[in-house]
Amino acid sequence: MAGVHSGVSAAPPAAAPLGLGRTVGLFVRLKLRLIAGNLRGELTYRIGFLFTLLAAAAVAVIGFLAMSLLRLVPAGIAVDLGIVAFALVFLGWAVLPLLAFGLDDTLDPARLSLLPLRTRQLAAGLFVTSAIGPWPFASLVVTSGAIIGLAAGAGGALLGMLAVLLQFALCLVVSRLITTSLSRVLRTRRGRDLLAVAAIFVVVLAQLPNLVINRGLSGDWAGMLADTAAVLRWTPPGMAAHAMADGGPAALAELALLAVLALLLGLLWIEVLRRALVTADASTQAGGVRRSRGGVARLLPDGQLAAVVTKELKYARREPRGRVGWFASVAVTAVLGFSLSGQSDEWAGVEGAAALVVVPAGLGALMIGLQSCNAFGIDGRSLWMNSVVYGSERELRTDLAGRHLAVSLIACPLLAVLSIIAALLAGNLLWSLPATLTAWGVLGLALGVGAVTSVIFPYTTPDRLNAFTGAVPGQGGVAFLGSFAAIIGTSVLVAPIVVPVLFSLPWLSVAAVPYGLVVAWGGRRLAALIGFARFPELLAAVSRSA
Repeated sequence: MAGVHSGVSAAPPAAAPLGLGRTVGLFVRLKLRLIAGNLRGELTYRIGFLFTLLAAAAVAVIGFLAMSLLRLVPAGIAVDLGIVAFALVFLGWAVLPLLAFGLDDTLDPARLSLLPLRTRQLAAGLFVTSAIGPWPFASLVVTSGAIIGLAAGAGGALLGMLAVLLQFALCLVVSRLITTSLSRVLRTRRGRDLLAVAAIFVVVLAQLPNLVINRGLSGDWAGMLADTAAVLRWTPPGMAAHAMADGGPAALAELALLAVLALLLGLLWIEVLRRALVTADASTQAGGVRRSRGGVARLLPDGQLAAVVTKELKYARREPRGRVGWFASVAVTAVLGFSLSGQSDEWAGVEGAAALVVVPAGLGALMIGLQSCNAFGIDGRSLWMNSVVYGSERELRTDLAGRHLAVSLIACPLLAVLSIIAALLAGNLLWSLPATLTAWGVLGLALGVGAVTSVIFPYTTPDRLNAFTGAVPGQGGVAFLGSFAAIIGTSVLVAPIVVPVLFSLPWLSVAAVPYGLVVAWGGRRLAALIGFARFPELLAAVSRSA
């Protein structure tokens, strides 16, 4: 028959489907290859990974030693401390991956939807690779220290190892379950707003112990610890720590319950992952566009200045990356003012009253002004339109003036309100006026310094907000240098207006605003002189891919 010996080769046999073990091995090799690939990349990648390794190693060693030393503490207090420590580790695994959602692409199921794998295979691979890395290893080492600090005898040590492994498995499953459940929300603009608020909440929560101490609520530490541990005792991490210290039949029952809970949460995660892989991405849906003419556009004459101010005000209202800085400034100022007000007896006198009000207001102004240390980063690739239009240093200077005016329109009333609140907390409302004037002066200084750093140390702001970096990969060093230079420069220039006010010369605060305006004007002129000459380099720096 024709074609029998035509030389056409037979179709290759179909590839055998990957088993669960081969899938896990493939994911592990991929994770290791990704780490190795980063180490072969730019120098900044290697330096960043080295710092990550050093930080994780330091946390692992210090945490392991601290947990091991619980053996030297009275038994009741040691168990309470272990329960609280395990709960904090569990909370970190639940919260921190949300803040890193834009940093680690494997947290987003949409990145994995095209892989030819079943959901259970994908879940198994993600579960194992979640345990690979410096920080997972550090958390495992820290909790392992409790075996030395809490377990009693060989049987207790065996149960302790099982408790640590179950705690680690619960952390991995809960972390993946939360990020997968919220992945669709975190891809939307409102979700990124929620992420920004969550980041501020974590910052404020970190100040809670300081607030408790400064407000005089630290009388009975043992009682507070016992009450906290009594509540956390019946949570999964509390049960793991208690089982490690108990070592009896009750410990076996608690560990069995933890194993069942981990299995149920794993099955729930697989179902949530399956739904996430087959659900349309809400972040790609088109949104409505509304044309509006804001109040600033009506007040200012038509031209470049009004256009820049309107654009920046829209950024402040709509862009989560810009709004997180405002939230952080308000939160830190409020926490610092509330904390210092609890020490009013220790800060008696005129200088003390000034510090209780001026320091929080000035710090808030500094944090708001530091948002402008990379003024062009949030524009990204769209900055090329400025490079086409701007034909002189004056136009670039006008652009910077518009940005500064937009920031001032929001910051000046906000700083006045924060100063009044700090003065009320300190019990001396009269100090709100010098504090407000000083804060306005500090804002002008920070804006002037930020204009210069924006053209000397430009970098790209990531499209996706996260709590750990403000620059795209490879530009972290530039971002650090820019922020550090802005802080040092503003701190040096701020001394002539802050120090006299703190030392019984509040009337000198009237010079703060003119001084800040002069520095801001000089900073814009210098930035325009430098930036216009190197606008191509500036455009390239803020247009890098995330």
